[in-house]
Amino acid sequence: MTDHASPTPAPDPTGDPEEAALAHAATLDATVLLSLAEGVPLADVPEQHTRRRWWVLPLRIGLSIAMLGVLFARIPQFSWSELVPDRSGATFAWAAVSVALSAAAVALSAARWHRVLRGMGRAVPLTDLVPMTFAGQFVSNVLPTTIGGDVLRVTRLARRTGDAPEAFASVSLERLTGWLVLPLISGVGFALDGSLRELGHATSVALTVDGITLTGLVAILVAAGHPGLGGRLVSSAGVRRFLGAVHLGIERLRRRPGPTAAVVGAGLAFQLTMCLAAYAAARVAGIDTVGLPAVLAFYPPVLIAQVLSPGISGLGVREASFVLFLGTLGVPGEKAVALGLLLYLLNVVASLLGAPAFAAGQRHAAA
Repeated sequence: MTDHASPTPAPDPTGDPEEAALAHAATLDATVLLSLAEGVPLADVPEQHTRRRWWVLPLRIGLSIAMLGVLFARIPQFSWSELVPDRSGATFAWAAVSVALSAAAVALSAARWHRVLRGMGRAVPLTDLVPMTFAGQFVSNVLPTTIGGDVLRVTRLARRTGDAPEAFASVSLERLTGWLVLPLISGVGFALDGSLRELGHATSVALTVDGITLTGLVAILVAAGHPGLGGRLVSSAGVRRFLGAVHLGIERLRRRPGPTAAVVGAGLAFQLTMCLAAYAAARVAGIDTVGLPAVLAFYPPVLIAQVLSPGISGLGVREASFVLFLGTLGVPGEKAVALGLLLYLLNVVASLLGAPAFAAGQRHAAA
C-alpha cells in the first residue's frame, strides 16, 4: 500500500530538528530513527525516509478506542460511574504513593541502564542517565509514540559518548532484562499464594505469557551471542552494525558475572517498584480484595502484553488483561478497566517530570 506522506516540517529555529523528528517517531520510517541515533544529520537522510506517515497515529488511536469499545461491550451492564474513584483523603494519598513509586521506578530504570553500561565497560555518570531516562519516559508516555523514548535515549547517549551502536546496544540490553525479571516476579507471586495457581484460564494465560517470554529471551541471547549469527554482524555497516553491537554487549556481560548480577538486581528493583505502584493504583480504583502476591503474579504478564499492543501506550490490551486476571479474583469488570486507565493516567503524571529534561536536551542540542 502506498503511503500518503506529507513533506517534512521545516526545522524549528529555536530547537533541534533531530529532537523534533523524535517527537514524531510513531510516524517516521525506522531508517531515519537509526540514522539520527548514529549522528547522521536529518538533512542527509533520504527524503523518502523522512516523510511522515500521517495515517499511523490516527490508526493507532482508532485501534485503542476500538479495543476499549469491544471490552466495554463485553462487560454486562457496564456501569460508567465505577470508572471514577471515590473522592476521599485515602484515595488521593494512594494516588500520590502510586505516582511517587512510578517516578522512583524511572530512576531505578536509569540505574539499570547505568549497570548495563558499566558491564559493557562504558563509564557514564548516573547523573547523566537519569535526565535522559526521564526525558525518554516523557516522550513515550506523554507524546503519541512507543519507540520515541528509547530512540531519544540512544541519540542523547550517542552524543555523550560518540558511539551510537554501543548506545543502541545498551538500551536494547537494558530492555531485555525485563524479559527475564518479569517472569521471575510473576513466578514468585504464584509461589507466595498457592490459590493463584488454581484459577483456571487466567492462571494458564499468565504462565503461558511468562514461558513464551523466557523462551524468546533465550532465543535472542543465543542468536545474538552466537559467533556465527550475531558475531557476523560486528564488522557490518548500516543497521546490522547496531545488531553487532548487541552481540558485543552480550559477550562482555557474559564474561563478567558480577556486573551481570548487578544488572539483574537493578532490574528486579525497577520492576518490583512498578508492581508496588500498581498495588497502590488498585487501592485508588477501590480494589481492596487483591493482595500483593496477586499483583506480583499477574501484573508482569500485563506489562509484557501491553508492550505488544498496536494501540497507544497499551490502551485496550492492558485493560482487557486486568479484566481476565482480576475477574477470577472477584473484581468487577468496571473496576478492572478503571485500574488499567488509572495506571495509564498516573504514569502520564509521573512522566511529566521528564518534560524539563526533554526541553533542556533540546536547548543543549541547539547550542
